[in-house]
Amino acid sequence: MKEEHVQEKVQERVKEEKQQKGKSVKEAHSFLDVLKLVAPGTPLREGLESILRARMGALIVVGDSQEILNLVEGGFRIDTDFTPANLYELAKMDGAIILSSDAKRILYANTQLVPDPAIPSSETGIRHRTAERVARQTGTLVIAISQRRSVITLYKGAIRYILQDIAVILSKANQAIQTLEKYKGVFDKALLNLTALEFEDLVTVYDVCRVVQRGEMVMRIVRELQNYIGELGTEGRLVKMQVEELVSNVEEELLHVIQDYCIGGDKEAAEIKQTFATWTSEELLDLTNISRVLGYGAAASSLDLNVYPRGYRLLQKLPRLPFPVIENLIRTFGNLQNIVKASIEELDDVEGIGEVRARSIKNGLRRLQEQVMLDRYL
Repeated sequence: MKEEHVQEKVQERVKEEKQQKGKSVKEAHSFLDVLKLVAPGTPLREGLESILRARMGALIVVGDSQEILNLVEGGFRIDTDFTPANLYELAKMDGAIILSSDAKRILYANTQLVPDPAIPSSETGIRHRTAERVARQTGTLVIAISQRRSVITLYKGAIRYILQDIAVILSKANQAIQTLEKYKGVFDKALLNLTALEFEDLVTVYDVCRVVQRGEMVMRIVRELQNYIGELGTEGRLVKMQVEELVSNVEEELLHVIQDYCIGGDKEAAEIKQTFATWTSEELLDLTNISRVLGYGAAASSLDLNVYPRGYRLLQKLPRLPFPVIENLIRTFGNLQNIVKASIEELDDVEGIGEVRARSIKNGLRRLQEQVMLDRYL
């Protein structure tokens, strides 16, 4: 009974950790929207910059829920269209400014905010302490501008973020792109090796897990760059173009690899991929963790198991081959090797495939194999 109780506790703990990781991912996506709202080129950022240049302080709440309004005391209702000039003029008064949730209207000015004093705060100044408590209590975006330090600080839930100078963000983004190029090269090499092994029928779990690991590393750099792009606003156009060009097919390739090799359970490839996204770097570096999620077990020996791709990834590369036909092929032959070895007559017997398409599939796979072998040894 005692062992069962311990196991239940462990399972509960694991479940709580998974929920916490999922919550962290959602918060990250939510905060990306916040960065876009205050990015250079937006009216709100223009207003914030005007306040900063005038060496003034400000406390601005972006939200008009009843929970927010219950914390508001005093001041006066304006309910007018938002303009950077209006925000600047109203910031000359000491009180907080309340904007609508889409930051398109100014609702109240010169108000006092009264959050729960029991909420912990690491800030020392009254303005920033109030901002942090309101954000924690309501989950709303609160912006505090320090008059003395000339710094814009964003609070949303438990997140605290200081807006940085555009030159600093651009420098970080450029460094991240250089890192992305290197990781993308490693991913492409691992993927090419996997493709060659698939045609040779020599794939092991290790080869699959390594591709998944490299692909997820690339996507992590992309997610970091998305934060930079969001914060750069109109200044991040070139960075965005570079990222899109570099990783145009990475996510799709990663999904198809998972789809080819995952076994057991009812999890979809996208759900498994999302699981990898919630892991820490240490968890991702351990290939046995990836092996476990894919359904091959967590033992080190499982990495040496021979596995056989279903064929989704390579069949998707063939021109004019609809997805329903690909599914019929995989359902009929079971895996890629059987499809490669099948005769034109056998391919012709599959629903949705005539003789012309059968020849196209046969020739397409042969050309793809020749190209992969050529690229591998160049």
